[in-house]
Amino acid sequence: MNDRAALDLLLEHGPLSRTRIGTLTGLSKPTASQLLARLEAAGLVVATGVTEGRPGPGARLYAVNPRAAYVAGLDVTPRRVRAAVADVTGTVLGEFGLATPRKAAGDVVRQVTDALDGAVKAAGITRGEVHRLVIGTPGAFDPSTGRLRYAAHLPGWHSPALLDELAAALPMPVGYENDVNLVAVAEQRLGAARGHRDFVLLWNEEGLGAALVLGGRLHRGFTGGAGEVGFLPVPGTPLVRQVTRANSGGFQELAGARAVARLARECGIEDVPSGRRGERGTHAEVAAELVRRAAHAGPGPYARLLGSFATGLATGLAALVSVLDPELVVLSGEVITAGGEPLRERVAAELAELAPSRPRLVTGGVRQDPVLRGALESALAATRDDVFDTSR
Repeated sequence: MNDRAALDLLLEHGPLSRTRIGTLTGLSKPTASQLLARLEAAGLVVATGVTEGRPGPGARLYAVNPRAAYVAGLDVTPRRVRAAVADVTGTVLGEFGLATPRKAAGDVVRQVTDALDGAVKAAGITRGEVHRLVIGTPGAFDPSTGRLRYAAHLPGWHSPALLDELAAALPMPVGYENDVNLVAVAEQRLGAARGHRDFVLLWNEEGLGAALVLGGRLHRGFTGGAGEVGFLPVPGTPLVRQVTRANSGGFQELAGARAVARLARECGIEDVPSGRRGERGTHAEVAAELVRRAAHAGPGPYARLLGSFATGLATGLAALVSVLDPELVVLSGEVITAGGEPLRERVAAELAELAPSRPRLVTGGVRQDPVLRGALESALAATRDDVFDTSR
């Protein structure tokens, strides 16, 4: 327990002296010295220098050995796979992106291994040195069948043999997690939800989804489908039946990325881009640009768009808040964050009228590759529990 406490302190604070570690852990100097000697012999800490700026000889500083382990994360979408490799301290060493055209949809194992190898090469290590890999995808792998659910738009990932094929091709433990859940992991460890044990994260990019953290832990549901709120029936849209076949639902139609262009036209905004892939961007890119303009516009059609979009978001959030009563709601994803503080304020005002509880609403703090960052954080948590266990 003392060993792990010291390692966690070194991760949190950076290089520390023996005296400082003793002070923070409550250990005596001799015990702290023995602890550091043990961790250094195990290859878990390294001496990094000495303290400066004080009279007398400097005290030796110790830090977690970044070479003690490496982890990798993958962020999978219908258009591309992004991979990153980090050392055990969380420092990202290499990244790689791979486009995934539909004609190559069936070659998922090759896509995963190529993306991983690209990031590994950029990091200057070998694939065999990666201690753990976490892959983030839309939807979720059903724990009872091993098949991907809630993600009909992700071609090539629905084979019942896929997980076995990936396990055979990859020489390390592999974890699979819903992409929005990984954004929540990133926010809980690095962003707006640090220190919070009960929160909801609402994500809006190409898809609309949520992550639920209850008692400090992700709530995934029986089949992994907790948080698939795009399928949620909500007032203001026609009732969608056979939602899995339609790959849509009421909330997605009310406040998803595709809905923003429709709302813009209804508000009288002319020349709304179509959202097709090409020079005008994806649906999410088009929606984000419209919301960004609306957040900075004065009275007129763009102000009406911001209000309509905020009402749509609050309508779905009201159902979640009424059931879960979370401490915090984190608004994340390109389409939402484009609205900044003006959108957050409007959503909060609408939610205050639609739901009985009053959670605090904040905008997500992890903006750069949040799914990929969450995958790395998830891999790091499991790897540190394994590598830092000195009781064996």
